[in-house]
Amino acid sequence: MPDNVTSLFRSTAAHSPSMAALTRESDGAGPVDFCIPCNPYFPTPAMFEEMAARLRDIITYYPSSADTITAELCGLLQLPPQCVAMGNGSTELITWIDHLLVRESLAVPVPTFGRWTDQPMETGKRVDMFPLQESSGFALDLAQYAEFIRARGTRVAVICNPNNPDGGFLHKHAVVQFMDAMADLDLVVIDESFLEFADAENEPSVVQEAMLRPNVIVLRSLGKNFGLHGIRFGYLVANPALAGRVRSMLPKWNLNSFAEHVVFMLKEHGAEYAQSLHQVRRDRMDMSGQLSSLPGLTVYPSQGNFLFVRLPVGAEGTVVRDRLLTEHRILVRECGNKIGSSSRFLRLVVRPQVDVRRLVTGLEQVLYGTSRRGAAVPEQATGTAYSSGTAAVDRLVTQTNGAGTRGLAQAAGAGMPLPAAASAPAVDPGGGMPVPAAAGLPQPEPQPVPQEAPRPQPAPQPVPQPVPVPQPAPQPVPVPQPAPQPVSVPQPQQLPQPAAYPEPAPQPAPAAPPLAPAAAFAAPAPAPAPMQVPPATGPTPPGVPARGGLTAAQVRGTDGLSMAPATGWPGAQSWPDAAGMGQAAG
Repeated sequence: MPDNVTSLFRSTAAHSPSMAALTRESDGAGPVDFCIPCNPYFPTPAMFEEMAARLRDIITYYPSSADTITAELCGLLQLPPQCVAMGNGSTELITWIDHLLVRESLAVPVPTFGRWTDQPMETGKRVDMFPLQESSGFALDLAQYAEFIRARGTRVAVICNPNNPDGGFLHKHAVVQFMDAMADLDLVVIDESFLEFADAENEPSVVQEAMLRPNVIVLRSLGKNFGLHGIRFGYLVANPALAGRVRSMLPKWNLNSFAEHVVFMLKEHGAEYAQSLHQVRRDRMDMSGQLSSLPGLTVYPSQGNFLFVRLPVGAEGTVVRDRLLTEHRILVRECGNKIGSSSRFLRLVVRPQVDVRRLVTGLEQVLYGTSRRGAAVPEQATGTAYSSGTAAVDRLVTQTNGAGTRGLAQAAGAGMPLPAAASAPAVDPGGGMPVPAAAGLPQPEPQPVPQEAPRPQPAPQPVPQPVPVPQPAPQPVPVPQPAPQPVSVPQPQQLPQPAAYPEPAPQPAPAAPPLAPAAAFAAPAPAPAPMQVPPATGPTPPGVPARGGLTAAQVRGTDGLSMAPATGWPGAQSWPDAAGMGQAAG
């Protein structure tokens, strides 16, 4: 491809350029796509032929109403239509969730899907970003995340499972316990956009659990799973009140005729869909093995249809991306503009083996100098060890999240420290759950965590060592003001800029115990007692179910850990269950 095609990446700040834009700037043929996380095996060629034969009718006439299309999808998923809202892509639903249900603040682990950070900031909300640690493989510790939410007083919590871009996975029982522990928040969102590709658990979805809770929304994708990003359709599942509130704001014809046609085709192609998911999982294992054989390249475990990789020391992601595109016609996702990541990381979509061999060959030539242009150039010395674009991103985080995430991206390979105001938990040397520093227990000396097994490096530069968690003693913590914080919703233009995380104001309502890192995820907790109904206006007090509802445990009279039975897919034995796993009898 011509060198000037890479200029398209400089003109877009939020994402890679579209495939249409890349095709227009080249000779008319697009590159091999390792960027857009799409299912390469579905729809089948026969399904595409059927859609092509009906193209004239599909694009000429209005679609049915969203209610009609939603009812057909719910019949296939065996979900009550009153608990479902379909949108023109997940981003439309995220936008409405933000406008309707996020009043003051939102917590989200980073790096993650950019709309969960960008959308609330665009409407003036406080976004509390919980940095995932490179030293732990970007795994999300739900106990530490819960402590962070309590310390910040955040009112909405988001979890992406699997997470984008690293593919990190959380087991269902842990997510359910987190949902119950956060029953007093205004809202908990579980984004399951990539869960169909997971195989670590037979039934990983919490859709059935979400419908029982007053403050939980599960977001799911159709475009990613069905390989049809261009159609723009997805759906959310929640209790009827939450789902109805979002559904009432959506246009009557917010879904297009292509979306309608695909939804009504699905019941005839369940077997092909299940086979496509199975093939993606096999390809993911094969692709991970091939990439792991490249010297200095780190591949992180993933349950999505993509792999998160760290380039060898000295390789600059934007250079690797541009050369793969211009020299090898391969498009990859460089992650320097993702908050919590840097340009040393790439997200690579799982593709068939023939494409993966082409990718590996291209990486070998670009990284290790077996092409006419030599090896990828080293990173420029900036004095901060940031890769391209990360310094600007770090400034953005500091401006929107106070001092808590300074140093979000340290030297490549060193991992990101926890926010200073949220006490860094000590690691149990026995391998158990971390114990919060606030618990008053003696803290062991921090131990450096190795980043990766020794591998031959392409350049003689020293590998940065992990930065130990800073001790609280040398950190000067400003004394909080004695005056209590007023309970009010911040105006959009007033983004809080605290020097340290403020403690939430004491509330007269009995507070629910915070999520205990060592116990809440290990043993069932007793069913909570009836709680006080919060006032109709203002923030919901801690420990009180949102909007006066009951927790799922109170509704069912259980400990909150028993799972609802899987109902499967109706009338089609070949369809996978609601999480895309296994076979369900009709």
